[in-house]
Parts: sequence; C-alpha cells; structure tokens
Amino acid sequence: MARSLLKIPTTLTLAAGALLGAACVLIAQQTSQRIPQFENDEVKVWKSIVLPHQPLTMHRHDHPRVIVALTSGTMSLVDSGGTKEEHVWEAGKAYWLPAMPSGARQAEVNVGDKPLEVMLIELEKAK
Repeated sequence: MARSLLKIPTTLTLAAGALLGAACVLIAQQTSQRIPQFENDEVKVWKSIVLPHQPLTMHRHDHPRVIVALTSGTMSLVDSGGTKEEHVWEAGKAYWLPAMPSGARQAEVNVGDKPLEVMLIELEKAK
C-alpha cells in the first residue's frame, strides 16, 4: 500500500513539471509578430501584432506606408536618438506614415495593456 502511495506523488510531480515546462514554452513564444500577407513590385503588406510593452527591434522604413488599425491602441515610435512620437490608432481606421529620413532608425512600443494589431501597406516605389 505504501508503495502505491509513493507512485501517486511521483506521478503528480512529473505531471506538474510537464505542465510547468509547457507553460514556460508558451510564455516564451508570446512575442510580437510580423506576418507577411502580400507582396509584389508595387506594394508590401504585412500584419503586425505587437504585445504590450514589448518593443520591436530598431529598424527603418525606406518607403511611405499606410497603417490600418485592426485593434485600437497607442504605439510609441522611438527613433535612434531617443525622440518619441506617440500614435493613437482606432480600430478600423487608416493612417499615413511617410518614409523615414536617410539613416534614421526606429523601434515601436505598444504602450497599452492589450496586443495591438495593425495591417501595414508599404508603397515600394514611393520615396
């Protein structure tokens, strides 16, 4: 009898460990995403999902783009010099962002508490 009682805690411990490990993997996979939608010589379209308070890596946009907000939220654009520019986007509305100046780079940070989803349409031939 004592032997079978020892197996239950061991089994429960292993199960709890497996669940904890799976939870850690899921948490690690919760990152902002850039999901390609469409691309040709004229336009590049992607969906971005930016998690709260998780900055995107520093990058640049050589072409002007239209942002279509799929969810409402506030995005802070931070350039390489530390200058911040906040954009409040309403779900269902479109916004224009020009091409970045030569050599400029920026990171975006979702300053809200919910994931922010936007569709970006970048005009490949425009400067």
